[in-house]
Amino acid sequence: MEASFDRPSAVDPDGPGARSLSGLLLFSTFVASLGGLLFGFDVAILSGALDALGRVFGLDETSLGFTVASAPLGTVIGSLIASKPADDWGRRPLLAVLAIAYLISALGCALAWDWWSFLFFRILGGVGVGAASVIAPLYIAEIAPARYRGRLVAAVQFSIVLGILLAFLSNYVIAGLGLGENDWRWMLGVQAAPSALFFVLAFLIPESPRWLVAKGRPDEARRVLLRIGADEAVDDEIADIQESLREADASGEGEALFQRAYLRPILLAVAIAAFNQLSGINAVLYYAPAVFEMTGAGKDAALLGAVAIGATNLVFTLLAMTVIDRFGRRFLLLVGSIGYILSLGTIAWAFYTYGTNFTGTGGRIVLGALMVFIASHAFGQGAVIWVYISEVFPNRVRAKGQALGSVTHWIGALAITQTFPMIARASGGHAFAFYAGMMVLQLVWALFVMPETKGVPLEQLQKQLGLKPGEIEGAAS
Repeated sequence: MEASFDRPSAVDPDGPGARSLSGLLLFSTFVASLGGLLFGFDVAILSGALDALGRVFGLDETSLGFTVASAPLGTVIGSLIASKPADDWGRRPLLAVLAIAYLISALGCALAWDWWSFLFFRILGGVGVGAASVIAPLYIAEIAPARYRGRLVAAVQFSIVLGILLAFLSNYVIAGLGLGENDWRWMLGVQAAPSALFFVLAFLIPESPRWLVAKGRPDEARRVLLRIGADEAVDDEIADIQESLREADASGEGEALFQRAYLRPILLAVAIAAFNQLSGINAVLYYAPAVFEMTGAGKDAALLGAVAIGATNLVFTLLAMTVIDRFGRRFLLLVGSIGYILSLGTIAWAFYTYGTNFTGTGGRIVLGALMVFIASHAFGQGAVIWVYISEVFPNRVRAKGQALGSVTHWIGALAITQTFPMIARASGGHAFAFYAGMMVLQLVWALFVMPETKGVPLEQLQKQLGLKPGEIEGAAS
């Protein structure tokens, strides 16, 4: 069963094979992006419950750090296992499975009877997040017209930051309801509602036409492409997809990702994913209230500060979505890198200067710098990462390449969330100074290594990256 939204709402005028933005295309993008919303909600929701978890389960800083890192541990697993079922079963069925994982995780965490049960359900939720970080942008990239691909795939990032904002806001509201010692269970359990909605809507979208062609079902792919806005040149688009798949077969690439022919996209994906986490973004998202409390803010003020972070994230993600296909991925990453360096350097300076004796001025400096940091992330890395990784790999290994980028991202998240409490205990300055240094390296990478991908059809992009049969190219740009 699929929804019917077949009327085009906008037309892509770019030559042969141009495609329109049909209602069904936009609806399918929205549904896939719900996986991103739950991704963001799951990442941020725990931040409001950390004090309660430490009290209820008797956790010290190390075990609390592991509790927070348990979800990223699950995301590594989810990222690793997502590509095979996505290739075997299809993109759409796997989205429904992810919704079930989110639902069980939300209810399980809310009803957890001990620390071990809580860890189990958090890891399960992490598996869903990791798989969603592979499948949602992959699915959207494969249904999107080239001209609008950046904005449509960036809808995943918009949904992620919307989920983060909703989680921070939910925590703030629930904390103010006076629900007593178990308010943290309500904070974690509310995720069940959007998870159930995601499950229902996943059955109303079409399968990826590129997956259908790869499975020898071109007639079904043609029907899907026509319904999502393809014009009379739909056969040319299918021919391009078939050619890219034949080239992979002819070159002996098969379905193995780790070979020299794919070295360049592998290094690009690993680099952008690693830099994403080396910015320290997950330390801020997971520990936002704790960071504010380190500067002397009370609990309510800390939760409200987290809401401000979420709102800033959302506004600048929207801004990035409006320009990503105009200015390109590389420009956004360059601007974001400069903002990262300035804001992280300022935060490190504030912690070195004020230590544990923050004044009102020091707290305001940290709050302002964190806003700049979040804005820089939303406009740069946040908007670019999932778009870029979904673009640089050819059809035959795109799911595996997306999984590789996600695994790299979540291994970084696991390391950052586990180590931040221990480093921050010694000095918050050390942690943020390290993140600032890593962003200097990202700036150099974006300037001298990163190629631009905006506006290029996926099948042409793999040729521009040197991924032709019998042609092997290294990673140098």
